[in-house]
Amino acid sequence: MSSPYNSDTYPLPVSVAFSGPDNTGKTKQIGILARCMGPAATSAGPLDHYDPRWAAIKADGMARWWFETGPVEEVADVLTTSYLERSRHPFSAPVRLLDRGIPMLEASVAATVAVREDLGAEQAADRARLLLAPYETDLRSAEKGEYALVLLHCDDPEEGTRRSLAHEVTVTGTYAAYQRHLHEQINRLVDDGRFPMAIRIGDRPTIAIQDEARQLLAPLHPEVPGRALAGVHVTALGGMSESGKSTAGEYLRTQHGHARLKIGYLIEEAAGRAGIHDPYRLGSVVQAELIVDALDRFCQAHHFLDSVSIESLHDFDSTAELARMLGPQLTIAYLDASEVTRTRQGTAGTQDVVDRDLVKSARGADKIVSIAHEVIDNDGPRLMLERRLDRMALDRRWPEHQPSTMPVNALGLPVHLESYLSEFLDRTTGLRPLIDLLAVTGSGARGKYQHGWSDLDVLVVADASSLGEMRQILADLEAELGGVKLGMTVLTRAECRAGAVTSRLLHVLALIGSGALVPLWATPGLALPAPDAATDVAVSLRDGIQAAVEIRRQLLKGTPDLRALYKVTALLAKIQLRFCGIECPSDSDALTVLLDAKRQDTSLVTTACTERPDAEALARLVLQAWLDTLPGETR
Repeated sequence: MSSPYNSDTYPLPVSVAFSGPDNTGKTKQIGILARCMGPAATSAGPLDHYDPRWAAIKADGMARWWFETGPVEEVADVLTTSYLERSRHPFSAPVRLLDRGIPMLEASVAATVAVREDLGAEQAADRARLLLAPYETDLRSAEKGEYALVLLHCDDPEEGTRRSLAHEVTVTGTYAAYQRHLHEQINRLVDDGRFPMAIRIGDRPTIAIQDEARQLLAPLHPEVPGRALAGVHVTALGGMSESGKSTAGEYLRTQHGHARLKIGYLIEEAAGRAGIHDPYRLGSVVQAELIVDALDRFCQAHHFLDSVSIESLHDFDSTAELARMLGPQLTIAYLDASEVTRTRQGTAGTQDVVDRDLVKSARGADKIVSIAHEVIDNDGPRLMLERRLDRMALDRRWPEHQPSTMPVNALGLPVHLESYLSEFLDRTTGLRPLIDLLAVTGSGARGKYQHGWSDLDVLVVADASSLGEMRQILADLEAELGGVKLGMTVLTRAECRAGAVTSRLLHVLALIGSGALVPLWATPGLALPAPDAATDVAVSLRDGIQAAVEIRRQLLKGTPDLRALYKVTALLAKIQLRFCGIECPSDSDALTVLLDAKRQDTSLVTTACTERPDAEALARLVLQAWLDTLPGETR
């Protein structure tokens, strides 16, 4: 439909009608949007507010009147009068939200006569149009004044009916038949273009539906917010008194960039805006909606956020509702600690912990453990808690990747090193593998191996219990290295998933995750975290700092180690380029690109490997480029 306001002036009020079969969440979606918009939106309320006949109908039993005693002409008249009176009712807010729009009137009347008169879908549609014909002009005008949005369980009427009925405690045969016909009629109207905006809710959580609805509705009026908690993940911390919730929340804030919020603040802030004086006397569903509303407002005001922690979960029922509303965007983490530990951590004495536990238990706070996504044992050292929080945070940010593999001979290494690696793999990946993954890193992985200059750098993922056997295998094969220095790094899967690795190893994991580095072997089904590019760049700063220090150590020596100086200079160049979005795995390439960007002599890169003056000159240029990024540094 065309816009009802002049876009050259301040937009006139608009009406948005949420339609759909029963139990698609229309009322809830309207409530969430209305609460978020505050005075900018008003809900038109239920239809029975717009015709005085509804009071007597409900007193005598609305279902009986609708399906048995009320003449179909009367049913159609009461419904139509209610819809039309609502459309005429004045409103001053910029946006009015309607529960069911004009096309739903036709669908409801058609479904009703289909049940009462045993009609097929087409016959029922024709009968409904006949019943509504006396009001056609007014209905057409009212429909033009509404923006129509329909919520559907799915496109299949049979499956949609099953989903609608599944939410009911008891279902009569008449009501089930009505729902089947209602789904058929709504789908017919969707096909006819009467609902230009349609959302299939499927199994998605409430907030995901709200987000899609806002994206559809935001262009209609500037007062409609564009998104709902888009891209924001919420970690909700629960647990009994002194179980470590505050410690966990602060760690997530300082180490993983979570905004840290208190649930009490969220409830009271949203309640204050809604004019609710005592929100804690309200039901658990409303409390959960208040939490989501305040979170939504906070994240809209801080649009850069993607992670929020809230504490402390205090009520089982509101937590369960919160999980239904947020779905995968919520992680419930329950901190579990013994009474001895919690009493020891309390500052106001044993009785204080006991008293607070009684209050929490009365609200079902102790039962939250049964629906928690993460149950964290906090009886151990703080280091254990932090590593568990690391893994929990990184599991979401670093997607798991199952690496592919390639044969040893694809690396282009010298024959004796190919033989060495093949023999090592044969002895560690048999019927009972000692390792989970093996990848060659460094120059050997890039076809840049230089005999007499390069090391053989290898990353192995394996359990620590394998170290003894691996040590014996390495000792047996040492002679086959032919004097080449082996740099073998061993990590466990747990260290990888918790990010308990150096910045260089994190970079290797990122390369494996992106497919830029292909391992030689991985146990079937192995999945490793793939660190995101932003984290990879950020943590490499530490290596840059260390490299800048090491360059000066080498330059202060009477006879610097040219190989070590060249390699650390190349590392510092790579890190500087990484901050510019340029990835140069090759030492020589990285040095050439950096010098070229600084308009310096790139010929030094070739001679620095063998000529001390050139190696030192190259190191000074790269070091100075690093120092130039610091405030106050001059040549």
